[in-house]
Amino acid sequence: MRSGPRFLFLLVLLGACHKPAPLPVYQAVAVQKRDIIVTAQASGAINADTVVQVKSKASGEILDIKVQTGDLVKRGTLMLQVDQRIPANQVATARATLQVDSAQLANARSQLKRQQELFAARAVTQQELEQAQLAVAQANASVVRDGIALDDATISMGDTEVRAPITGTVIEQTVQRGSVISSPTNSASGGTALLTMADLSQVQVKTWVDETDIGKIHQGMDADVTVAAFPNRPFRGTVAKIEPQADTIQNVTMFPVLVNIDNRDNLLKPGMNADVKMAVGSRSGVLAIPNAALRTERDVASAASVLGIAPADLTQMLADAKKVMADATAQKADTGTGVPLPNGGRGGKGGGRGGKSDFSFGGRFIVFAIRNGKPMPVYIQTGLTDLDYSEVKLGLLESDSVLLLPSASLVQQQAQMQARMSQNSGLPGQARPAAGAAAAGAAGGGGTRGGRGGP
Repeated sequence: MRSGPRFLFLLVLLGACHKPAPLPVYQAVAVQKRDIIVTAQASGAINADTVVQVKSKASGEILDIKVQTGDLVKRGTLMLQVDQRIPANQVATARATLQVDSAQLANARSQLKRQQELFAARAVTQQELEQAQLAVAQANASVVRDGIALDDATISMGDTEVRAPITGTVIEQTVQRGSVISSPTNSASGGTALLTMADLSQVQVKTWVDETDIGKIHQGMDADVTVAAFPNRPFRGTVAKIEPQADTIQNVTMFPVLVNIDNRDNLLKPGMNADVKMAVGSRSGVLAIPNAALRTERDVASAASVLGIAPADLTQMLADAKKVMADATAQKADTGTGVPLPNGGRGGKGGGRGGKSDFSFGGRFIVFAIRNGKPMPVYIQTGLTDLDYSEVKLGLLESDSVLLLPSASLVQQQAQMQARMSQNSGLPGQARPAAGAAAAGAAGGGGTRGGRGGP
């Protein structure tokens, strides 16, 4: 019976000897081609692009309103009728005064003609002739004033018929039949607003974009707009303007961005809430690696220690890798093409849609790639990133593999980005990034949302 405990001890000892080895702390991932699409998201409200307040210079009672809110009215269409009695009397008075003064002018001209004949016969003096000439001038001035008064009275008469100043939709009515309006002649406010019209054939969304994304947005950029009324129908818009003055909303600096939308179908109404997605960048079929593989010179040492690379060896490897990248960058600048890499072949170029160089994206980083069966630090140039993957513009081939390693710096950057995005949640133009967007800051693409394409 005493052999039992010894036997159990031996079994435990044997189990400890066969304890499985610890799993590696890194993972090798192949460099693959994929599509990278990045969009900046914002929100706002639909507004009419052109809004006009309809007023009248006439004074009096509104006798008839021929339109109502929602009506599409063409330019020049009669919309309101104001009482015409007073303006009509003014027109009649001005016309009668003009007739009297015109007769007086004709009489003065006849008198002047007789005075000229008498003066030639030396029957009147020079002073009498000049008085006749002055009478003609005064009568002519009266006729001119009467003509102006008649024109003004006619205009006032026309103002009693309020016509549409633009082709648009009536969106507001502020008066009713029987209301009395006053002339704006002596009013600082410019008269009574009768109706409000808007041209809804083109509408506009005013959004707010975070300052971290505003450098990636430019005038003329395409945007997709969705509203709750038509959730499955995106509307195509265009960035019309980026306001130069920023607004501070809850301690976050935001820039107003105006997006124009063609609304010929009249589906979008002023006041609708809208979500806007702006295509910040798009790459098709480019080399890409996970953002978690990216390293900076500050945290490369910790990654090398995980791989068992001595500090002295790491220093020499980085110097060699930096020289290779400098030569490759210089050759690319000279030729404008892909560049030779140490293991043969040519480096990938930023291609696909929007493949030209853009300083708003990417940067220079270090990755650990498998070269000749060993991990080696390699400098690479990145391009567009969707918060999970980054485009590789220089330094790697499709046949390469990179290592995903833990990094205190990346964890810190992830925490900083999540804190910033949580502060921005609920603000216009902000969207919380999906979980797993860990190394966005390291890839230089923070603040945007990305759609990932498959390899």
